[in-house]
Amino acid sequence: MEKFQFQFIGHTVEKISVFYGIFLIIFGIFISLISNSNSLTSYIPTFFGTPVLAFGYLSMRYPEKKKLFMHIIVLIGLIIFLGGLDFFRGYPNFFENFWADISKLSLLISGLIFTYINIKSFIFIRKNK
Repeated sequence: MEKFQFQFIGHTVEKISVFYGIFLIIFGIFISLISNSNSLTSYIPTFFGTPVLAFGYLSMRYPEKKKLFMHIIVLIGLIIFLGGLDFFRGYPNFFENFWADISKLSLLISGLIFTYINIKSFIFIRKNK
């Protein structure tokens, strides 16, 4: 374990990745069920949450490969954020498809925050090398 680790709200980014992955998985399932959606696209948060959870766990399990796993995670986080930008395609009729727009907006906001936390972690690591 490293002497100094970046922490956000008392947790390492690896643990935050696991939490975020679980959140996305549950959120995707919840949105799909509550909206009675038969579309596979309603599970997009779940599809992104699964690798975030897996790579977050792997980065804790195999610390020697943490750098690789965390770079993959931040790339997925960036894709989540960029996918959430699809929310703005509905302009000026936001929330016409309420559950889909809630899902996109959630991906936009959570993906931005998650990517920001990861970038802050990378900067912290670089400064403390």
